[in-house]
Amino acid sequence: MSLRHRVLQHLRSRLAADALPLRLVFWDGEGFDFAALPSVTITLHSARLLRLLLSGNFAALGDAYVAGEIGVDGSIADIMRVGITLAERVGKSTALSRLGRLASLVPRRHSPRKDRADVGYHYDVGNDFYRLWLDDNMIYSCAYFKDGTEDIDLAQRQKLDHICRKLMLRPGERLLDLGCGWGGLLYWAAQHYGVTGVGITLSERQCAYARQWIAAGQLGGKVEILKQDYRDLADAAGFDKIVSVGMYEHVGIRNLPRYFATVRRLLRPGGAFLNHGIVTTDPHGRAQGPAGGEFIGRYVFPGGAVPHLSRVVFEVARAGLEFADAEDLRPHYARTLSHWSQRLEARRDEAIRAAGERRYRIWRVYLAGMAHAFDRGWLSVAQVLAFRPAQNAEPYRPWTRSYQYRDTRAASGAGSVPLAGRLDLAGGAAAAPTQAGAADCPRVN
Repeated sequence: MSLRHRVLQHLRSRLAADALPLRLVFWDGEGFDFAALPSVTITLHSARLLRLLLSGNFAALGDAYVAGEIGVDGSIADIMRVGITLAERVGKSTALSRLGRLASLVPRRHSPRKDRADVGYHYDVGNDFYRLWLDDNMIYSCAYFKDGTEDIDLAQRQKLDHICRKLMLRPGERLLDLGCGWGGLLYWAAQHYGVTGVGITLSERQCAYARQWIAAGQLGGKVEILKQDYRDLADAAGFDKIVSVGMYEHVGIRNLPRYFATVRRLLRPGGAFLNHGIVTTDPHGRAQGPAGGEFIGRYVFPGGAVPHLSRVVFEVARAGLEFADAEDLRPHYARTLSHWSQRLEARRDEAIRAAGERRYRIWRVYLAGMAHAFDRGWLSVAQVLAFRPAQNAEPYRPWTRSYQYRDTRAASGAGSVPLAGRLDLAGGAAAAPTQAGAADCPRVN
């Protein structure tokens, strides 16, 4: 028996409880099964790759996978199960893993030029590629499920409505979308809620797509799309409402104060702001999950960083915004990513033609891996709602959350929202609440 087989038998005995359905095929054609009837085959094209596997160097294995030095066959669900089990059992306690986690805590520089390059790397892959697996509205963020049985198109429409209701949008209000992507949220808000708006993105292809879509929908007079950095945005008129969905992850932890200060500067007194973004579940902001998690930073989201929810709330308050509400959507993102992963798998050949084999390999692992990360609780996603206080510190707010779950486009008089104002201290009673108007969406300014 070869030394290679003796070492792998020892590893198989360590993994016996996991019944790993894996076959390794080596550069010389010989194979080794970790279980009967394996459903996943990993082909290692050189002896170096086996040494990396046995030493737990999953960062280097990730590089080899992207370069095509490792072949992987099987369903993506089985592949992720095998990969995560190996990373947890073989790589979790290695020195390399610990060093990788320490490196993830080192702040990265976020200059406008670097941010443009990072955003371009991820989002300028090609609109045709993203169109294959996103929904009809090209929404590239966590969807919103009511019972989990919805398809991705319905769940994303529900998310768009959920955000618009939380912001209490009314006809004629001015909305800013920071990181507007392909323009889906602004299009929806203008079409269904009667707002005017401005969206900004650093992606050339997203900007071009959004402008064409807005023009085709005859919303050009109501919605403007700018290719611009949030730090450079100046608007003397200000905005009634501001929304940011899946964008703040790109600004960098050290830039969070500047990011939220920009929101406050652009938001009119009394206006509402909703920040929708990924958060880590570790209170110290450390990476969670098994070794190899740096794959996302290297190949998917260069420069990306996420804080704990407590840091988000702190920075919101430090910027002079009044925190009002937070909603955790972790199960929703796990389901969203699962839908995206399945849709990408179903259109493999088209995806390779649109973006190339290398990009397909990266996104295949990224989408399925992130679905596991949210499902296991290594990451979460939260919507944080805040207001900019008026000069008299009186942002009128709904008494309850019930308004978020009603049709805010109901007919006049249907389901108006009672609003809480300041106490009438002289009389000792609360001031009369303001009721919603015809659109059931009260102004907050």
